[in-house]
Amino acid sequence: MPSPGGEALLSRAGDARRFSPWRPRRARDAGRNGASAPGLIGDSGEMTSDTVDPAVMLDVALEEARAGYAEGGIPVGAALFSADGTLLGRGRNRRVQDGDPSTHGETAAFRAAGRRPSYRDTTMATTLSPCWYCSGLILQFGISRVVIGEARTFEGRHEFLAGRGVEVVVLDNAECAELMTAFIREQPRLWQEDIGAVGG
Repeated sequence: MPSPGGEALLSRAGDARRFSPWRPRRARDAGRNGASAPGLIGDSGEMTSDTVDPAVMLDVALEEARAGYAEGGIPVGAALFSADGTLLGRGRNRRVQDGDPSTHGETAAFRAAGRRPSYRDTTMATTLSPCWYCSGLILQFGISRVVIGEARTFEGRHEFLAGRGVEVVVLDNAECAELMTAFIREQPRLWQEDIGAVGG
């Protein structure tokens, strides 16, 4: 269902025509071009309320994507956060590593977060626009916001999510796009397999 005002809750970097309900608590450039944000994650790995900037959330997902690429897998990472910025779970696509096509980045992060009474007011950060499968998970469990690294290499279903009232922020992160571009160039058949393109 669209938002009450009739506009999809979709924000894209540099697109002033779109409505963006998100406002950062403080200006920060970290993560927008793949840079990390030092000092924002403690030794325990727990995020704090100072790290609600979508770019900082994306950094965690990007770490997972880099790890997946290094393992020879599909470089899509994700992380789930509470409303105050606490990291609940993180993960990456493990189709190759575990031989499990159901383990996408978003599902891995969701499983790692464990059982909760509600997922309302949580944020899913993911390096790539979610597919139908992961979009269904987001809707099924009421995850209210999705932060997306990029949608250049794969459009996914973020427009659909925005139309259903999910707040969507597309950061158009250069490193996310470069990582996926390199992977698709190196392993086109594996990529076609992952997105269900028959005969790829």
